[in-house]
Amino acid sequence: MADIIKIAAVQMDPKLMQIEKNLASMVKTAREAARQQANLVVFPECSLTGYVFTSREEALPYAETIPGPSTEELLSISRELGIYIVFGLLEKEGDKLFNALSFVGPEGFIGGYRKNHLPFLGVDRFVDKGNRLFPVHSTPIGNIGLHICYDVLFPESARVMTLLGADVIVLSTNFPQGRGEPLGCVIRTRAIENKVNLVSSDRVGTERGFSFAGMSNIVNAAGEVLSLASADREEIIYGEVSLEAARQKHQVFIPGEWEIDN
Repeated sequence: MADIIKIAAVQMDPKLMQIEKNLASMVKTAREAARQQANLVVFPECSLTGYVFTSREEALPYAETIPGPSTEELLSISRELGIYIVFGLLEKEGDKLFNALSFVGPEGFIGGYRKNHLPFLGVDRFVDKGNRLFPVHSTPIGNIGLHICYDVLFPESARVMTLLGADVIVLSTNFPQGRGEPLGCVIRTRAIENKVNLVSSDRVGTERGFSFAGMSNIVNAAGEVLSLASADREEIIYGEVSLEAARQKHQVFIPGEWEIDN
């Protein structure tokens, strides 16, 4: 396993209820990230479907199983390009509806996550609360933890994944406009307090009059912002992070005089 991995955070403007168009955009972007030698490509929350649905009934026809057709499509791209991909979608299971992430790589489907903390906003007003713990997946590019948007405001979310051995924590978001900068401080805090690498991929654009913040970022285990996106443009940002740095929780500044544990 290499110590240094390159992460791509994709800041995109998904189109509401246009799965085919969004999926085609994601495939194109994944190819571009692979050309830039990215190992892990992270898309925003609900990147497949859009976010501002007005009812559960409106959202349900756009939900998929995980694995399902879109997961299989991006799995095929992962295998072709030799990269790992995390993307957001609406997941259905029986009569349940979840705001979810799907994680795929060259070796196949790796796992999913269902949002645990639900704000009264967008489609989250109508989905079911996640019924699984915060997952950490062991892969050839490190131990990858998954959570979504509002989850980051609860410090236990990142702490649980850190205690489970996460080297990189993925946060796919749809932060509202005006919240990007203050929530960027929260993201950096989560990296510092846990000494873990963290990538946040947010969306941009306006959906049914509701605007999004952008400002996707990649933060290393020292809490340094490696790359920060704009507030209003579709773009890909990149950052190289060290897995070993996230694993060394004991820091020695002056031996015997100044040492701390995370």
